[in-house]
Amino acid sequence: MYIYLPIAEQPINAFIVLGIGWLVGIIMGMVGIGGGFLLTPLMIFFGIPSPVAVASVANQLVAPSVSGVLSHWKSGNVDFKMGTILLVGGVIGSSIGVLIFNILNAIGQLDLVIKLSYVIFLAIIGSLMFIESFKLIVQTKRGKPNRGKLHQHNWLHGLPFKTRFRKSKLYISIILPLIIGVIVGILAALMGIGGGFIIVPAMIYLLGMPTSLVIGTSLFQIIFVAANTTILQASQNQTVDIVLALILLIGSVIGVQIGSKFSNLMKGEHLRLFLSFIILLVGFKLILDLVTIPLDIFSISVIQ
Repeated sequence: MYIYLPIAEQPINAFIVLGIGWLVGIIMGMVGIGGGFLLTPLMIFFGIPSPVAVASVANQLVAPSVSGVLSHWKSGNVDFKMGTILLVGGVIGSSIGVLIFNILNAIGQLDLVIKLSYVIFLAIIGSLMFIESFKLIVQTKRGKPNRGKLHQHNWLHGLPFKTRFRKSKLYISIILPLIIGVIVGILAALMGIGGGFIIVPAMIYLLGMPTSLVIGTSLFQIIFVAANTTILQASQNQTVDIVLALILLIGSVIGVQIGSKFSNLMKGEHLRLFLSFIILLVGFKLILDLVTIPLDIFSISVIQ
């Protein structure tokens, strides 16, 4: 069944979009990501203009993130104090990101920057997560797990304004999660993501949070970052396609409930390894699209 997207100005198969939202929702619930790092490039693959894909995906992340947080909250897997500091930074960062988005769009470089940003960050984060998770799995099988490598103290943990996060059993500076939130917020505005694929490894490797708390806490901050990005994109750029976002939302809300039930059935290192495979796969597809020659090559010229 094809429907017409008013902002994207093109028809699209509603069942395919619904299925994509459902599958990504399952991943959201399992790993604690916003799903935008998958949905945005997938929508671009289906021919949705990059600005519309970025803004619409950010919009639909709100509802499934709320659904996922409620599910993890019931299990006691959300650190609201840590999440609040992260979301403050995220709201600041997303506001800055929308300004950068407008500048890039005005000079005609937005599409290229979006795709290159995905290629770079997906390659870096996916590779790091794969290496760390694979090493931990091998060490565990050998009976010599070295979990200390996942989190080591460095100069970042000597920053001032320290506070205690009792839920996560941490005593660190609020500056560190605040900076992480700002960076994630900027990326959210530019790439149409909730920032989960950045913030999840950052919370594990930099902050040292337990994996069981990272998932729910990540979804908590995604709610507010995605909402702020959506409001700014809709008011300033009019690039939010509500029809596209609604279909994705329906599928992902159902999927995230299913995924959250499976999150406790897998070990943290297995979840991260699973996520790294998905990240690297999407990044590889983006690289192919950037370097391969299109099937239909055409040019536009003025006939005198």
